[in-house]
Amino acid sequence: MTGSPPVPSPSGRGPAWLTRNVKTLCGISFLQDIASELLYPILPIFLTTVLGAPPAVVGAIEGLAEGAASVTKVAAGRLADLPHARTSSHGGTPTARRPLIATGYGLAALGKLLIALATVWPLVLVARVVDRLGKGLRSAPRDALLIDGIPNGRRGKVFGLHRAADTAGAVVGPLLGLALYEALDHHLRPLFWIAVIPAVASVALVSAVRDPRTKTRTSAPAEPPRAPWRALPGRYWRTLALLAAFNLLNFPDALLLLRAHDLGLTTAGVIGAYAVYNLAYAALSYPAGALSDRLPRPLVFAAGLAFFAIGYLGLGLIHAPWLVFVVLPLYGGFSACTDGVGKAWISTLVPDSQQGTAQGLYQGTIGAAVLIAGLWAGLAWGTDGHIPLLVSGTGALALAATLPALAPAPMAAR
Repeated sequence: MTGSPPVPSPSGRGPAWLTRNVKTLCGISFLQDIASELLYPILPIFLTTVLGAPPAVVGAIEGLAEGAASVTKVAAGRLADLPHARTSSHGGTPTARRPLIATGYGLAALGKLLIALATVWPLVLVARVVDRLGKGLRSAPRDALLIDGIPNGRRGKVFGLHRAADTAGAVVGPLLGLALYEALDHHLRPLFWIAVIPAVASVALVSAVRDPRTKTRTSAPAEPPRAPWRALPGRYWRTLALLAAFNLLNFPDALLLLRAHDLGLTTAGVIGAYAVYNLAYAALSYPAGALSDRLPRPLVFAAGLAFFAIGYLGLGLIHAPWLVFVVLPLYGGFSACTDGVGKAWISTLVPDSQQGTAQGLYQGTIGAAVLIAGLWAGLAWGTDGHIPLLVSGTGALALAATLPALAPAPMAAR
């Protein structure tokens, strides 16, 4: 895809793609990720050393949580494309996007509260499912709202900036957690209570989000929706199949952190390594998104798969704990080149009226694949996890070499 010069906004305050909603949703994700990522690197350790769960349970919890989110993402994505039956007071046709976003972030805050209350690992499973159900409800509606009115040639930047803001929270969260872990004399449970604060703040900020579609006047009732999935074009389904196949190799990052701990890193070391990973992810997300506005997005995505292979093969082969701080930042390149880029890629394969459905089905399918990956990797983990890491790394390397040639062409640029 060929890039074009930035278009200034009418107010002269920045580029046209940097809308109020983009800024607000970036802020919401930043706060939510501070809460989520304050907990994420210590949760596998908390499960195994405090609550006595085996490694297979860690993979199963994360996989099942993502699986629950997957089903919700599909439904929420479809709802995000449907207007309400009744018109708003100003004659518009309001959608369910903002209520879904608010409910999703609210459930995420509740999930963090439940983790703080957990004394046995099954309650952590419930908490993670609630948290991920919230993610499932909010993700597709939020992503559809992010690119509302944004042309194809700017969507990489939008998603890249959003991922950068989101992941900046994932840098602040672990660093805050590390500082508090030391200040609280290595007690883990108080960290879970502290994480509830930014989670609740992110819910409050949703009130500043505006849905432009609620301001579109209409004198006629909305047309009945077409079949939600059969209406999606073939190029979308072919791309979805390729990306789902890869994610069968992409098990939850909780297992990578468990591998870092098994290599000899202390709890503080695991938190620090995770913060370094997220720093690389945040720093590279916007450049990767902007690059995908100028180069074919499958090519940028394939570069991400190469980083994935380096990360997994590296963690599977190294033995010295300090090398984790070398490998995980390289693995951050995978997330930067695939997360926002993948959403931008998907958005170019369908018309605007199907964005919620397409994003929800894409994210739901990917989550289901990660569920399967988490289950098989957890069961095959053994004593140190190097075998599933090597299997996944090798498979990703093969796909990276072939993806640009296999990927279908996008719709014509708008």
